[in-house]
Amino acid sequence: QVQLAESGGGWVQAGGSLRLSCAASGNIFSIYDMAWHRQAPGKQRELVARITSSGSSNYADSVKGRFTISRDNAKNTVYLQMNSLQPEDTAVYYCNAEGKRLVPFRADFRSWGQGTQVTVSS
Repeated sequence: QVQLAESGGGWVQAGGSLRLSCAASGNIFSIYDMAWHRQAPGKQRELVARITSSGSSNYADSVKGRFTISRDNAKNTVYLQMNSLQPEDTAVYYCNAEGKRLVPFRADFRSWGQGTQVTVSS
């Protein structure tokens, strides 16, 4: 099992900032991509940002210039710095990781966190 534990969600006024963290633990040999997705009420889950093990990243157009994804490979942790938050950013934010397990050796895994609520008021 590979577990992902998110933290850092909460409530903020429009224009404010939040920083999300997600730590992966368990049966891990290596992690390739880590990503943040979000799901607003009544909408499909969407990719917010993704980062590779080498640090290459990509963002949804709606968050470019406002959000920054980063990771600490030694800690198996990914972060999402969210600035200039707007009410439309309100959603449950989910962390996702893909990589290889220790047991069975180098078997693929793809895991999701439980989600953390971000609420932005106008």
